[in-house]
Amino acid sequence: MESFNEYHIDPNEFTFLKSFEDNWQVIRDEFTHFIKNASNDELKLTYDILGPKSQTIKTKGDAKYSAFGILFQGMFIDKYIQAHQIQYPDYDPDDASQKAIILREKYFPSLAKVIEKVNFSEDGIIRNVYFGTFHPGLDIKLHVNYNPHTNRGYLGLIVPEGDVAMKICHEQLYWHEGKFLVLDHSYPHCPHNYTNYDRTVLVVDFFKPDKPRDEVIRFEKEQVTQRMQDNPYSLGVFGKSDKAKVEDFIKYGLAHQLEWDKAL
Repeated sequence: MESFNEYHIDPNEFTFLKSFEDNWQVIRDEFTHFIKNASNDELKLTYDILGPKSQTIKTKGDAKYSAFGILFQGMFIDKYIQAHQIQYPDYDPDDASQKAIILREKYFPSLAKVIEKVNFSEDGIIRNVYFGTFHPGLDIKLHVNYNPHTNRGYLGLIVPEGDVAMKICHEQLYWHEGKFLVLDHSYPHCPHNYTNYDRTVLVVDFFKPDKPRDEVIRFEKEQVTQRMQDNPYSLGVFGKSDKAKVEDFIKYGLAHQLEWDKAL
C-alpha cells in the first residue's frame, strides 16, 4: 500500500484522470508513432513551437530533458499561440498556429479527444498536457514549480527498469506505466534518470478541485501574463519562481534530517 501526504497525492482522489489511464496505451502509441514516423521538419517544428521551455530549471551535466504538448492553460496550442501572438524566429503566429493544428490532427487525435471529453465534463479542469522525456543520465537540480493552484499528474508511458525517480522532500518516488503519480510541485524536488534508456510520461496539470474556480482562474491569468512577458516560449508553464530559494533548500534538507533522526 502506498502512503500519501500533502505533496504525494492519491490519484484516486481525481476520478477524471481515469479517462487518461484508460487510454494510456493509445496515448503511448501516438507518441511512439510520432517519434518514429515524423519527418525532420515535423520534429523541428514540434520542438520549436509545441515545447514548453524553461530558463530557470537547470541540469547537472549534459543530459537533456525534452517536452512538447498540445494543451496549455486550458487551450489547445494553436489557440494559445493566437491568444498570446507568440513570435517565433521562423514562424509568425498564424503560420505556427496552423502548423500546430495539422500536427495535432495528424498525430494526436486520440489524446485530443480525451482532453476534450474531460474538460467538457469537468468545466476546464485540465490546464496543461504535454509529453516529457528524460534522456539517459539526466539529473535535474533542486527546484520548485510555483503553481499553488494546480497539481501535476504524471502518466507513465515508457518507463525503463532501474534508477529513474523523483526525489521530493524525503521521498524517492517512481513512475509506473499506465499509472498516475500526482504531486504538488510547490515542494522542492529533483528528478533523475540514471538508466540507459529514455523515460517518457504524459504530464497533466489540473486545477486543485478544492479551491474556488474563479480564484484559481484569476491567479492563473496573472501568473501566465508575467511568465509570458519573461519568456513566451515557456507557454506559461515555467517561470522565474521555479528557481529554488534558500528556504527551499532548508525545507528539503530538514525533511531528510527528520527522516535520518527517526532512523537513528
